[in-house]
Amino acid sequence: MNDSDKGAVIVISSHVVRGTVGNRAAVFALETLGHPVWALPTVILPWHPGHGRATRVAIPAEDFDAVVSDLIAAPWRGEVKAVLSGYLASAAQARSVARLVESLRADNPDLLYMCDPVCGDERGLYVPEETAVAIREGLIPLASVATPNRFELAWLAGAPLETNAAIMEAALSLGPSRMLVTSSLPLMAGSTGNLYLSGRSALLAEHRLVPNPPNGTGDLLSAIFLSRMMEGLPDERALMSATASVFEIVARTAKRGADELTLEQDASSISTPMARVHMRRLVHPAQTRRS
Repeated sequence: MNDSDKGAVIVISSHVVRGTVGNRAAVFALETLGHPVWALPTVILPWHPGHGRATRVAIPAEDFDAVVSDLIAAPWRGEVKAVLSGYLASAAQARSVARLVESLRADNPDLLYMCDPVCGDERGLYVPEETAVAIREGLIPLASVATPNRFELAWLAGAPLETNAAIMEAALSLGPSRMLVTSSLPLMAGSTGNLYLSGRSALLAEHRLVPNPPNGTGDLLSAIFLSRMMEGLPDERALMSATASVFEIVARTAKRGADELTLEQDASSISTPMARVHMRRLVHPAQTRRS
């Protein structure tokens, strides 16, 4: 596929002045892979709050919705082949994103919508519960694929996820036809995994765990996986390639001692990763039910 055929992607997430999280990670990855990107910030921060106090400027709901209306009416809307949403500052923003996806999909039923429900980690929710509920009830059902981490999925599904079987059952309960769950449970010691579930298969991509990785890995993985899906790669190749890219960049970042993903030095890892990823096929819950 030529870069000119790849299609534009609307990316909706946080924007940091310094660092590589949210839109800064996703836009870089998608442009590196040849996609025109329309980037809409939901909140502006000087850096990730994990680095210390950070002024948070959320885009007001009315202004955000007005920009979405402009995008819906844009003469270039036909260029858009996919939408990726990440961190949202309010429940109202979630409703605006849903309106955008529904409008674009009315013209293009094949529009890919990837919902990264950025709402929590092992410590629990870090967005208001109202926002998390709006994502679960308004955006997850629209998603072509959702990419929660294991802790977000546990909250969204309302169930403890202590096995990969439980993760798969929770993913199926939420409804998207495809789900990629990061921070899944690896089968190899000292590793971490990305578990991908579709109507046909259950795949686990494992790689060595890098201690204390910088923020932004989920944003990066979602963007690269979306691009690989848009290329039409088979599920296993798309998952392996996206996982290898993120692992390679995280490992190189750690070796440099950097506190942010070093994307500007590692663009080749996005396009042509060399890291090895261990792929496994798991038993899909539907197979268990048939037996």
